[in-house]
Amino acid sequence: MKTLYRPELLYSNGTFITGGELLVGEDGRIEALTNSFDRNHTHIVALPGKALLPGFINAHSHSFQRLIRGKSESRVTSGTDFWSWRGTMYHAANGLDPQQVYDVARMAFLEMLLSGTTTVGEFHYLHTTPNGQPYDDPNLLAKQVIAAAQSVGIRIVLLRTAYLRAGFELPPDPGQARFYETTDSFLHAMSELLPHRSDRVQFGVAPHSIRAVPLAGLRTIAAFARAHHLPLHMHVAEQLAENAACLREYGATPVTLLAREAILGSDFTAVHAVHVTSHEIQMLADARTSVCSCPTTERNLGDGFVPADAMLASGIRIALGSDSQAQIDPLEDARQLEYHLRLQHQKRAILDQLRGKSLAAELFDCATRNGAQSLAVNAGALQPGEFADCFTIDLNDPSIAGSSANDLLPILVFSLNRSAVRDVIIGGQHLIEDQHHPNQAEIIARYRALHTTIWPQPR
Repeated sequence: MKTLYRPELLYSNGTFITGGELLVGEDGRIEALTNSFDRNHTHIVALPGKALLPGFINAHSHSFQRLIRGKSESRVTSGTDFWSWRGTMYHAANGLDPQQVYDVARMAFLEMLLSGTTTVGEFHYLHTTPNGQPYDDPNLLAKQVIAAAQSVGIRIVLLRTAYLRAGFELPPDPGQARFYETTDSFLHAMSELLPHRSDRVQFGVAPHSIRAVPLAGLRTIAAFARAHHLPLHMHVAEQLAENAACLREYGATPVTLLAREAILGSDFTAVHAVHVTSHEIQMLADARTSVCSCPTTERNLGDGFVPADAMLASGIRIALGSDSQAQIDPLEDARQLEYHLRLQHQKRAILDQLRGKSLAAELFDCATRNGAQSLAVNAGALQPGEFADCFTIDLNDPSIAGSSANDLLPILVFSLNRSAVRDVIIGGQHLIEDQHHPNQAEIIARYRALHTTIWPQPR
């Protein structure tokens, strides 16, 4: 049976429509935004006092890092920079058995769903046992993450990650033992995963970074991705030390090297891209490459500011990700793209009208449409043919109360609290109803037990 959603306000192409309706077919895709059709054999869902919007797209997630939230905020335990922070991350990564990988992923995905996120791009690099031995099924942990997404109901693009070395002229790092594979074993594992594709489960290829994947392997992995028409994601220019190491090894910065090797392209997403020059930004734009910024993680790790103004002005699409799960709030990531620039330039409304869009519409597209394009999923907008992935907000929530259809978008982009997100629908399936998931209590209870195992409390 078809389903008709009838909210008070319906978001469509940058504006809110009063009295708009969304018709969803039995296949979970949007058929029409209309109120003129035969209502026979249609299930009608009234959403009074609510606005209906396209679901957020989280284009870059490491779900297991939900375990380190709040655990690395002291220099005593985690040092003062990205490189020392990794020790805390390795502790969590190496303490997880397959069941626990599932449990922590479910917690992260539940929190995403409750924030209005309907698709996650999971940049997955836990592959082996803690001592580096492969499981009988080399995709065991990937399948645990996929199962977690299916349990919660979120749409997933598993970006299986190739991690071949610690870095240029560096010995293997014991903390990374679970990450390492050879190029051949990675390609074999990817080939084994592809037959498991479905509407809810898609795949992409993710060479971790220039430091973790030498050029010969990167060429082979990129060719595999393109032969199978898969999105290609990679950490790029997140740290100055990464750029310096790339210069020593190849005589070029990461962006320049990727451009020279024709690895950049419309199917490529450069994750972070914090430390890039104006010339490199133009290289990314010329190749029609997407950038995925993760502002709440980038500020947490002290990475730096993404030059979103220069990128958007050059035509680059910017998607958003939660990365280390320091915070899971898509609109917080969106607004920080602008706020970081305000702090840097001591001016306001920097991203407004750069491409003929209002500031709010630009940032909302970063959280929705741009992420969908990065992950190659038919979502991110409420339009016919796309998946019916959407969420509602309570128009009477204190954070946005008093808004109208004309000013709701900037108010929600800059002021909405997650408490306003009430319902989440994926593929026409109502997964969150009035802020409640049917498995919520069990997911949280299992996560609490896991958290105590990894971080035992002192007696």
